[in-house]
Amino acid sequence: MQFYTVVLRQSAGYWVALCLENGLVGQGSNPEDSISKLKEAIETLQDVYQTETNVYNAPISIEELHEFLTVEEEDISSDIYELRKAKLG
Repeated sequence: MQFYTVVLRQSAGYWVALCLENGLVGQGSNPEDSISKLKEAIETLQDVYQTETNVYNAPISIEELHEFLTVEEEDISSDIYELRKAKLG
């Protein structure tokens, strides 16, 4: 079983889940939905790895994480973030 580190952020009425190990994101109406979409993206990427040899995969940089956490919006009701460990499979 594989685990990933996920940062959750509420943005414009949606939740966005960012995987720190590969930079993939999932978006949903609640944290669980966004993690579910992220898991689908990770599974799809794993399928691609099995058939393609030239696929870029790297953890996100500190700069990219900072950008994800500090994206400004016109109407920010609150800054809500969560850090979770999500298992795949």
